[in-house]
Amino acid sequence: MTNGPLNRKLRMGLVGGGQGSFIGKVHSIGACLDNRAVVVAGAFSSNPERSKASASDYDVSGSRAYGSYQEMFAKEAALPADQRIDFVSVTTPNHTHYEIAKAALEAGFHVVCDKPMTFDLAQAEDLAAVVAKSGKVFAVTHNYTGYPLVRQAREMILSGELGEIQAVRSNYIQGWLRTKLEDSDQKQAAWRTDPTKSGAAGCFGDIATHAYNLGRYMTGLLPTHISAHLRIFEEGRKLDDYGTALIKFENGGLGTVTASQISHGRENDLFIEIDGTKGAIQWRQEEPNVMIVRANGQPHRLYTRDPNAPFMNGSGRAACRLPAGHPEAFFEAFANIYAAAYDAMILSSQGQKFELKDTVYPNVFDGVEGMLFIQQSVASSQQDGAWLPFKSQHARR
Repeated sequence: MTNGPLNRKLRMGLVGGGQGSFIGKVHSIGACLDNRAVVVAGAFSSNPERSKASASDYDVSGSRAYGSYQEMFAKEAALPADQRIDFVSVTTPNHTHYEIAKAALEAGFHVVCDKPMTFDLAQAEDLAAVVAKSGKVFAVTHNYTGYPLVRQAREMILSGELGEIQAVRSNYIQGWLRTKLEDSDQKQAAWRTDPTKSGAAGCFGDIATHAYNLGRYMTGLLPTHISAHLRIFEEGRKLDDYGTALIKFENGGLGTVTASQISHGRENDLFIEIDGTKGAIQWRQEEPNVMIVRANGQPHRLYTRDPNAPFMNGSGRAACRLPAGHPEAFFEAFANIYAAAYDAMILSSQGQKFELKDTVYPNVFDGVEGMLFIQQSVASSQQDGAWLPFKSQHARR
């Protein structure tokens, strides 16, 4: 991977990521992993003093550690073109994504936004219109799409290697909210279980969106209807901590999404099984460098992440950085999303057209569909699992 025709690193402005943050640091590591970008500015916290104190964590000059994202966008936009930031990464809680991303686009910056993209569907649809008007690159960090074997599977499926896809079972199982951790003011639990910050869903907004997006990304199947049951099993909690959705696809196939944050001993167990008429695939995020491919009457095939192996296709190989046997995982997946977004940013800087919808990286259209998934899942559950329409005008294919 190279810096491309810009012949310099892209300049990144980070919103969020202050001391004590998890995802902000992950974004900065992934963004800079290939030496194609550098964090030069940030509004690391809504508390100006904390923002200044966090600057050294990212090697950012105190003069470019801003007290608010509004201040950062205004002052950075006023800098000469060879100094100002090129793009903004939004790594704050859900309820702030929309206002920050919209302001960044309107200030003339590309955006990489954490998921879920916005607080609700109305904000997501409005943001899609702002992106279209801006002509800027907009990526959403559904980071699991960046794993090499996920991209390997995607190319295998879209090329017909597994035949017609008939069933998708995608699950994300955690256990960290088995007790009411939010009552102890644990930062990550507090905002995720607060409907004023997380949105209409808890577990389903936080992790089921990843499971749903993974199936859509790998198969390209278009949904038509959804039926869901969400539950709050930890007494006194305000948002769901467990749920299952059943999805009908245009081709007649069925999908299930199950998510839990109350399953003892489970950590970040995102796993997916996909059944086609010619074969089936199984992949697990906690063992991301292994994929199982099965076909009746044949020995099970174990694919490992090996960029030099003849069984790896172009998509899988392009997502690899290390030789076989050296684990590639979470940070590298983020880096793959950033790398694809950078390629589009460079085309934009040269005045060239770049793909908006069917991108390698998750984009604003995926973000809108993710919010529709949350909205319709919650609405269906409130109607005891009623089948509701689930078609988005923004669907990527």
